[in-house]
Amino acid sequence: MAILALDIGATKFAAGVVYPGPEVRDVRQVEVPATSVWDACRGLLLEVAGREPVSAVGIGAAGPVDVRTGVTGPLNIPEWKSGFPVVAAVRELFPAAAIRFAIDGACLALAEHRLGALRGVPDALAMTVSSGIGGGIVAGGSVLLGRTGNAGHVGHIVVPGWDTPCGCGGRGCVEAVASGMSSVRWAREQGWPGGTGVRLAADAHAGDEIALAALRRAGTALGAAIASAAALLDVDRVVVGGGFARSGAPLWDPLRAAVAEHAGLTFLRGLRVELSAIAHGATLAGAGVLAAEHAADEPV
Repeated sequence: MAILALDIGATKFAAGVVYPGPEVRDVRQVEVPATSVWDACRGLLLEVAGREPVSAVGIGAAGPVDVRTGVTGPLNIPEWKSGFPVVAAVRELFPAAAIRFAIDGACLALAEHRLGALRGVPDALAMTVSSGIGGGIVAGGSVLLGRTGNAGHVGHIVVPGWDTPCGCGGRGCVEAVASGMSSVRWAREQGWPGGTGVRLAADAHAGDEIALAALRRAGTALGAAIASAAALLDVDRVVVGGGFARSGAPLWDPLRAAVAEHAGLTFLRGLRVELSAIAHGATLAGAGVLAAEHAADEPV
């Protein structure tokens, strides 16, 4: 019997088979199409499952989500923005499978707590900085889901100094300022000719002034949001993962400077902010943990 993990991201779907450990292998992925989104996801899951019966599926999804109804509504997937019943759709594919579902930030926190930098840490925040920005909270050794499953969705902390419109309908959210997608959009508005966060980081390292400004802008906003979240949650460890988080010093130098500026409360002294050691697929790894731990009925 196969156990599957599924990562529903803003720009790609990834799925794999969960092995003891837990470890996700045989990973395959597909870009999120503009239309017929479920068809692409469905095809990926069937390809990964092959002919094996499926006993469990762990799903990590970009949010917002509603774990009570099994619905995800990623802001960056227009066809699903108003809500897609992903749990019901997966259950229709694999009727006998146990299905666990969480927001991508909770999966990141779960992966870090079970497999990564937060092992043995009872209280912490995990963030993902990629096409969007999300997060998950570890409290008392467990990952908090919250009333609807969106606890830790830190992408919508409002940061001072910006009035940038956000896909949520608000303005000045850290996701609207500091995500990879938002940073690329801002840089292009300033005349930068590239189109991806990877290229933006590379150009910043090469000394491109617009790229450097974009990463400085993102890092400053991220640092302010991290300090605010750490104060709210009373944590002294923050782990940041995601592809755009790996942009290096042009992002992290202003990030750390902003954390130092804003984290002035006595209980935040010694606040550690570090890059995730799970270089690729942290959400998928967390979805794998979700599925693997289901049979044991362990708390998330």
